[in-house]
Amino acid sequence: MTHQWNAADYAANSAVQLAWARELLARLPLRGDEHILDVGCGDGKITAEIARAVPRGSATGIDASAPMIAYAREQFPGQEFHVMDARQIHFPRRFDLVFSNAALHWVADQAAVLRGAAAVLRPGGRLAISCGGRGNAQAVVTALHTVMRRKRWRNCFRALPRPYFFYGPDDYRVWLADAGFQTQSIELAPKDAAYAGLAGLAAWLRTAWLPYTQRVPAAQRDEFIAAVAEHYAAAHPPDAAGRVIVRLVRLEIEAVKG
Repeated sequence: MTHQWNAADYAANSAVQLAWARELLARLPLRGDEHILDVGCGDGKITAEIARAVPRGSATGIDASAPMIAYAREQFPGQEFHVMDARQIHFPRRFDLVFSNAALHWVADQAAVLRGAAAVLRPGGRLAISCGGRGNAQAVVTALHTVMRRKRWRNCFRALPRPYFFYGPDDYRVWLADAGFQTQSIELAPKDAAYAGLAGLAAWLRTAWLPYTQRVPAAQRDEFIAAVAEHYAAAHPPDAAGRVIVRLVRLEIEAVKG
């Protein structure tokens, strides 16, 4: 199934993903003249932020979603964006850093992404990845599966393909070595995400859980999303500030091309 991204909706409801990207960038010692490839750039705001961090270099964003790239080009004119499958990265030039945030858990063959990254990195170039890792958002998955089994929805989810690909350090150590990378650090990092009540949680489900939500007919989709949000919040009530907390697990990787 091809997911239909709503780029403007995602841009308005991805503050958590932006915060993760900033954390990852803050750990990278940038001189300001690097040429950086952002894999899975989405709405483009992170690519634009990377570009500001390298005023004497460049930032290029790629994403498999044509609507996302169209939106990114509209929002950030003059910034370089391309529609490109992360499994088939190809450029005639070399980069100093390949960066990817909150994207690779959408890709089954992440080893292919690493091979492509290695092919477009200069010798000694760096790789920095943060994506969903093994065990990510288990309580949300539980809520989804509970609601999916209800009579009203169960027919929508027959033969549901694997929706995400949450891997762990052991998988990546093998793939990194095979692609010619030297691993500097790799870990599963538990992190909490806070959403503004049921509405904030529902917005995140709507914009980021497309393999589930887009199985439901459009006329019933908001009802399904609300049911999942309510079921999750019943087990994990909002805190004193009205925030719904979700425990996530990020797989964070830094490596150097040998």
